[in-house]
Amino acid sequence: MSKFVETTYGTPKQILKFPDHYVALAVTVDDAGVTPDANGRKIVPAGTILGGGFIADDTQKAVPANGATSEGVLFNDTDVTYGPAPGAAIIHGFIDLNKLPAAPTADAIAALKQITFIK
Repeated sequence: MSKFVETTYGTPKQILKFPDHYVALAVTVDDAGVTPDANGRKIVPAGTILGGGFIADDTQKAVPANGATSEGVLFNDTDVTYGPAPGAAIIHGFIDLNKLPAAPTADAIAALKQITFIK
């Protein structure tokens, strides 16, 4: 597969309930375990709950972690087709539950102390 980057213009999915009130950290989203779609692209969807130790050590990659080790919520869809890619993890704010790809577990809600999930 050639390394061709397709640019899509449009409005990204908004997972925040209140878009003017949040804090996000820059992270590197890991590509390990991400299944390619029908077009061969590996997309980690916005709203994926992340962990991996990136808060304590910014050299650690953010990985899906919907449980006690959760540290944040992925802000935008992130394309990891060609390897780990930059993204942003929301660590404080109000997240719209209806816009997440998977509901947070009770352990994830407890771990994400500064995030409020709202329907």
